Amino acid sequence: MLRRNLKHNVRNPVTMFNAVLFPIVIMLMFVKVFGGAFSVGDAYIDYVTPGLLVMAISYGLGATATAVNSDMTKGVINRFKVMDVSRGAMLTGHVVITTVRSLVGCAAIIGVAFAMGFDPAASAVDWLGVLGVIVLLSFAAGWLTVAMGLAAKTAESAGMAAVPLIMLPFLSSAFVPADTMGAGVRQFAEYQPFTPIIETLRGLLAGTPSSGDAIAAVAWCLGLALLGYVWSVSTFKKRA
Repeated sequence: MLRRNLKHNVRNPVTMFNAVLFPIVIMLMFVKVFGGAFSVGDAYIDYVTPGLLVMAISYGLGATATAVNSDMTKGVINRFKVMDVSRGAMLTGHVVITTVRSLVGCAAIIGVAFAMGFDPAASAVDWLGVLGVIVLLSFAAGWLTVAMGLAAKTAESAGMAAVPLIMLPFLSSAFVPADTMGAGVRQFAEYQPFTPIIETLRGLLAGTPSSGDAIAAVAWCLGLALLGYVWSVSTFKKRA
């Protein structure tokens, strides 16, 4: 199932663009066009890179939701059911390819960030922590997106269901500190799931990780993963 999904991704240039190239375009736009307008204390590329890592993950989710829904609505899953294929593999394959695609996108972001002057103070252990957070978030977002794809009636609505996850990084501390935002937006940014995840990545890359942010980040990821898994399995049993 992983090999099947990997081939579909490689043959779909739009999916690869959204997952890898578009986050880089956003990075170039914010750093080179808007970066001079923001005062964050450090070099803007150092501040914004953690948020762009999360954005690289979120921008690939629409393809997952659409692919899952397409398998469901076009009868592909029904064909697999009469074959010697594990039902769990049908869903897990989409989650794993989402994680792989996210890792590729994040690697591209980090590579471009270094080319633009990114200067992290992270140790080897901190980098392992960054990798762990990225994998955990990708896994959680993958299950949640699979659930959205299964629940949607059409492939188009499945793609739209992932839009809130794509927009959440913009309403977080990804590009500016949350305490500089206006009332209402500031509170939302402070308490939404992506902000502690971004702050955890930012602390790890700066070599000054915060245990409070890390605990909140892991809790959010585990909660989203559990929600997505239970929702996915429940919907799959009803519709498949």
